[in-house]
Amino acid sequence: MKLLVCVSKTPETTAKISFTDSDTEFNTEGVQYIMNPYDEWYALVRALEIKEATSGSVTIINVGPAANDTVIRKGLAIGADEAVRVDADPKSALFVAKQIAAYAKEQRFDGIFLGKETIDFNGSEVGAMIAELLDMPYLSWANKLDLNGSTATISREIEGGNEVVEVEAPFVVSCAKGMAEQRIPNMRGIMMAKRKPLNVIPAVDSADHAVVTQYTLPGEKSAVKMVDPEDMDELVRLLHEEAKVI
Repeated sequence: MKLLVCVSKTPETTAKISFTDSDTEFNTEGVQYIMNPYDEWYALVRALEIKEATSGSVTIINVGPAANDTVIRKGLAIGADEAVRVDADPKSALFVAKQIAAYAKEQRFDGIFLGKETIDFNGSEVGAMIAELLDMPYLSWANKLDLNGSTATISREIEGGNEVVEVEAPFVVSCAKGMAEQRIPNMRGIMMAKRKPLNVIPAVDSADHAVVTQYTLPGEKSAVKMVDPEDMDELVRLLHEEAKVI
């Protein structure tokens, strides 16, 4: 199968979050970036497993500036055949989806994979938008995918149980925990990644219908109050008068 994997660059999970320009821009000073774990560990690795089983190909795509190339190269080191970077500064999920959809429509992929969400925005928007733009079926938060010819059997958790569906290629799927196991690039993969193609293409015209006007940090958490386990009256009073949960 010919597969496309969408990858994002996200701040490392331990990065200190702050904002600049009157709280309209993320402060990148001193921030280390990684490939979005859901894209890397689940979407990319499962796509590579399918490639290895079917003699297909895997292309990774990212929308962003040249600074993203290091993160993209990691995907090549893990095993992707080639990479594409849409040379643009992504400002919204819709902008990103339109760039990916435009490329995918031209290349005619059998499947488009991406993580269930990014760990910075947690929006879970891009996959559904790509599917709508390409008029493809969309399966979200999948934790298992088996392929039989052009038919994919996909499992995903739902409230109170598990759902199993079948879909014919081409399709778009967002991947959650359980889809695959993380792969660590070895030295051979790292060296080969330097010779694999990373194609930079211009962005297509796309208007942003929604723009960020302000970011805010969550409020400071109050100090923990310790209650003697024998003093149940005090615990009940605090839950009632201060926490207001009973």
